[in-house]
Amino acid sequence: MIKLIFSILILFFLSNCSISETARIWDNKDEKVDNQKNIKKLFAKEKKIITELNPELKIDLSKIEINSYIIDNQNNYGSQNYSGLNDKIGSYKFSKIEDANQLNYKPIFLNDGLIFFDKKGTITRYNKNSKAIWKKNHYSKSEKKLSPKLYFALDDQNLFVTDSIAKYYSINIKSGELNWSINGNYSFNSDVKKRGNKFFVIDYKNTLRSFSGYDGSELWNFQTEDSFAKSDSKNSLIIVGDLVIFNNSIGDITAVNIETGLITWQLPTQSSNIINESYNFKTSKLVSDGKSIYFSNNKDEFYSVDIKTGIANWINEVNSSIMPSIIGNLIFTVSDNGYLFVLEKNNGNIIRVTNLYNIYKEKKRSHIKPIGFVIGKTNLYLTNSDGKMIVVDLITGKTINIVKVSSNLMSEPFIFNKNLFVIKNGSVVQYN
Repeated sequence: MIKLIFSILILFFLSNCSISETARIWDNKDEKVDNQKNIKKLFAKEKKIITELNPELKIDLSKIEINSYIIDNQNNYGSQNYSGLNDKIGSYKFSKIEDANQLNYKPIFLNDGLIFFDKKGTITRYNKNSKAIWKKNHYSKSEKKLSPKLYFALDDQNLFVTDSIAKYYSINIKSGELNWSINGNYSFNSDVKKRGNKFFVIDYKNTLRSFSGYDGSELWNFQTEDSFAKSDSKNSLIIVGDLVIFNNSIGDITAVNIETGLITWQLPTQSSNIINESYNFKTSKLVSDGKSIYFSNNKDEFYSVDIKTGIANWINEVNSSIMPSIIGNLIFTVSDNGYLFVLEKNNGNIIRVTNLYNIYKEKKRSHIKPIGFVIGKTNLYLTNSDGKMIVVDLITGKTINIVKVSSNLMSEPFIFNKNLFVIKNGSVVQYN
């Protein structure tokens, strides 16, 4: 009996002892909370504060050659033959694209006009006077309701098309008539690159696919790790030598053989927990000079990676999700908060940082994001989420002009045949 009473007393005592917030073992609940507030996270990453660096430094561009031949497969556009932005000289109109939170598409530029699409997937070929030569739609009634977004690659007299509803097809650019059409399994999420009669594109499952331009048959595919969340940003790929190199939505950079699709190397740039956060993760397009790959992301990382080995040459802290540009031994990029960075290509040293958003009042700056830029002879043309384009003198880093292009959505700028083009929702605008 005594043992039973003793056991009951022990159980009673233990049931009233706890390390919870309401437990009596704590003499002072407020003291416990205060102690928790004073705990310092040893490995918490501090928010980086960006400031200008050498803003008065002038960059010598006198020996820089204007690109006479664009290496599109390497996204290497460099300094192009354009120095204008005096007048708007043309507008290629189309019905506004629905459900678009960004206009990250590119027209096909021709010597006598261009090709683009509208909200129902209708493809229009325009002449140089902005008049439609033909309009063709190769979608069913139900497919048109899905508002397909299209990606193009030119193949001599044919246009290879992939879209956001898992369809891909080929049309003749003279007539717009269909050559062949195939329904795939997954929506596509990248630009299209071409080598010979083979086309390469990445789908939303982070799979690189190679197709024949003759009949659309799949030659091979290479799947990388998929994420749980669907990212808003496009994946990027380039072709260098016998390698197709691409990124996926979780930051892996992968190189595969262009003929076989077999892996050559892979470089993970993020930890494994990025899989659950990929909707917030953004990487710039890949750019190459033939020896290295250059890209950045919104996690304060700018990479130079050796093409043969996949090993990082250097990594610097630049927070940017838009495509950089290579000119000689210099790299130009714009951070997500509007700072123009100039880096040395060989070692990644930052030699100048200029605040391009000092033209805005402080309250507005946090709401404006860069979309993309191109470089002309000596000027940089940057489009922004507020519909304005900032023209910057690269030599001094100073803003020399601000052009209102759109009221909201707009694309990165493009240069073709000494003219500059920007897509806003409803038209492709041309400047001389």
